Amino acid sequence: MEPETNTAVSVNRGLIEYMNWIYALHALSVLIGLLTARAVALRFAFGLPSIIAVILNYARRSEARGTWLESHFRWQMRTFWYSWLWILLTCIVAMPLLIVVVGFFIAIVGFALIGIWVIYRVARGWLALRDSRAMPLPPA
Repeated sequence: MEPETNTAVSVNRGLIEYMNWIYALHALSVLIGLLTARAVALRFAFGLPSIIAVILNYARRSEARGTWLESHFRWQMRTFWYSWLWILLTCIVAMPLLIVVVGFFIAIVGFALIGIWVIYRVARGWLALRDSRAMPLPPA
């Protein structure tokens, strides 16, 4: 079910550009992760561009309340924090299994899946922003 764009509330054009910059910072973290030996998931969660993007999200999210952009702020923050959660869970499962070498493969597969999920979330969100569409929000 795709959410509809909220046209009843006008959106500040500067805030849309601000969101584009935040998506660009997240995408930069993904790109750095793809071009270096580090996993995309780790570069996204711990990379300076993504950390700056999340700080920027928290700084101006109140300006988007009641508009379709509010869903993008929430989408980006959830992507960042859930990537941390998935990385933590992957480490908790993989670390004890490193003794029998299986943990190494679990970590590689886990980080790869998290990286794919992050790429999907950044791309889907940025494309929706380009089309002036709200992101789906989980049920309250």
